[in-house]
Parts: sequence; structure tokens; C-alpha cells
Amino acid sequence: MQKTAHSLLSKMVSNIRGILVLTLYGLNTLFWVLPIYVTALLKLILPFKPLRKYFDAILNGCATAWVGVNNLTQRVFTNTRWHIQGLESLQGKDWYLVVSNHQSWVDIPVLQKVFYRRIPFLKFFLKQQLFWVPMLGQAWWALDFPFMKRFSRSFLRKNPHLKGRDLEITRKACEKFKTLPVSVMNFLEGTRFTRTKHSKQDSPYQHLLRPRAGGIAFTLSAMGEHLNSFIDVTIAYPEGAKSFWDYVCGNVRDIRVQIRSLPITPEMLGDYFNDDLFRQAFQNWVNALWAQKDRCIEELISAPLPEIQKHPIPIPQFPELGPILDNVLNREKPYPA
Repeated sequence: MQKTAHSLLSKMVSNIRGILVLTLYGLNTLFWVLPIYVTALLKLILPFKPLRKYFDAILNGCATAWVGVNNLTQRVFTNTRWHIQGLESLQGKDWYLVVSNHQSWVDIPVLQKVFYRRIPFLKFFLKQQLFWVPMLGQAWWALDFPFMKRFSRSFLRKNPHLKGRDLEITRKACEKFKTLPVSVMNFLEGTRFTRTKHSKQDSPYQHLLRPRAGGIAFTLSAMGEHLNSFIDVTIAYPEGAKSFWDYVCGNVRDIRVQIRSLPITPEMLGDYFNDDLFRQAFQNWVNALWAQKDRCIEELISAPLPEIQKHPIPIPQFPELGPILDNVLNREKPYPA
């Protein structure tokens, strides 16, 4: 009986904490969306390049401040243990392409906390439906977040004129991203991991869905001369991925993040959609990267806390695209997935 009463009290305190944190998130959002909307309107009616760069700096500053207050709120009201490896080589004024596994909506505040003021503000590729999220959807639009609309193969067969629409949106976004340092964020799985999706895909990985290589290949091709590094992020939840509500309630006790950086080399830049050999090599490279990430997640979630603190998980050797491309060009056996 006493144990049940304690459990109910603990749950009530947790729910109150969650309501408080969400309220503070909401107030913080209300505070920052007004200057974001006003600046975006000025940028729209005064489309001059020097002014655009100035307005973009204001918009990114507002968004960074919004993330900072949210991070502070989370730190004050929850007791999540953070274990982050690999931030040492990052710079705040460089261009980055960032990729990560995707398990929960919690991944987004995790990435925002991990990279806060360490790299430029993260710009996500969002589903078109998210534009209609009250306040946030319009703020994301004002901040030049690209909104993507994905079509099924059967729909494209009936409407071939829409083929390549996402690539055109990506190309336009990449042009905007060249004016100020930015971190272009992409979840290669394209959707959140669930066991149902994993089974339906017959994924060869234990903790991951199959990656989609086309988006980052196109971004690399469009922005290769501007991007400084390719950042690979692995997020692991030892207690299992939980909901955003669990996160704000303080029920996500332990988050482990491993970051590694790769210089962008000439062989990473190619015509993914028209060069069959390059496409096969790039897909094999991404599969090799994903196989490493799968092993990394297993190590991160299985390692005891003291071991994580004293002996960080070693970072595996990043797969190089050059040898994989040579294998494909020589018609040898492709790099194993």
C-alpha cells in the first residue's frame, strides 16, 4: 500500500514538472516568435542581399536564444545525466552537414542541447505538414527550414511532373544556406525508429532503419565547396527511447551521445542521380557508416555508467569513400552493408 502511494505521488510530481516545463517552453516560444515574425516580414519586403544577410543573422540569433532558454529550463527542472563525446573539434563559424539516427521527438532537443553555441544553428529538413504547427511551423518557415513533401512511387507514376520536387526544394535551401554559416541536419532514416517499421523494412541493423543516401549526396553536391565537415551523431537511450512528454517530465534519466567529424573530400561529391557507379559507391559508404553506428549504439546502451564516465566508448574508424568507389569502379564485390 505504501509502495503504491509513493508511486502515485512520484507520478503526480513528474506530471506537474512536465506541465511546468511545457508552460515555460510555451512562454519562451511566444516571447521569441514575435521578433522572428517581424524580422522575416522585413526580409520579405526588403529582398536586398546585404540586408538579407543582416536579417538572417538576427533570425538565427533569436532562434539560438530560444534554444538556450529551453536548455536552461530542462537543466533546472530535470535531472537527466548527459554523456557526450566528440565535441572538441567543432567550431561555431563553420558550415556543417550533420546526420543522426532517429528514435524519438526527444532527439531534436537532444541535438539542440548538444550543439548549442558549438556549431551554427541547426536547420532541419521538415515534413510539409509541420508548417501548420501553431507558431512553430511559421517560425521554422521564417528561419528558412526547408519543408519537404514526399510522394509515393505510385503517385509519381501518375504525376511524373512532380518527380524531383524535393531535389528542387533542397537545391533552393542549399543556395540560402551559403550566405551564413549553418548546420544542415538530416535524419537519414527519414522517420523515427519503431520495431514495426524495422520489421517491415527487414532492416539488417539491430537498432536502425535502412538509411536513405540521396538527400545527403545531393546536399554535398550542392554545398560541397562551403561545407567544412561531415558530422556523424549517434544518440543512445539506455532505458529505451521515450516520448517527449517523458523527457519534459524528467523521466529520461540517461542520454548518451557520440559525435565524430569527417573532412569532406572530393570523392564524396558526385552526381548521385545520374552516375550509377557513384550512386552505388555512395550507398555502400552510407551502409558501412550505418553498420558502424549500429555497433556504436549497442556499446553505448550496454556499457555501465561508471565505464562510460571513466572510459569513453572508442570511436571506430570512419569508413572512407575512396576505396569503396575504387571497388565499384573495378567491378569488385561492393562494400558489405
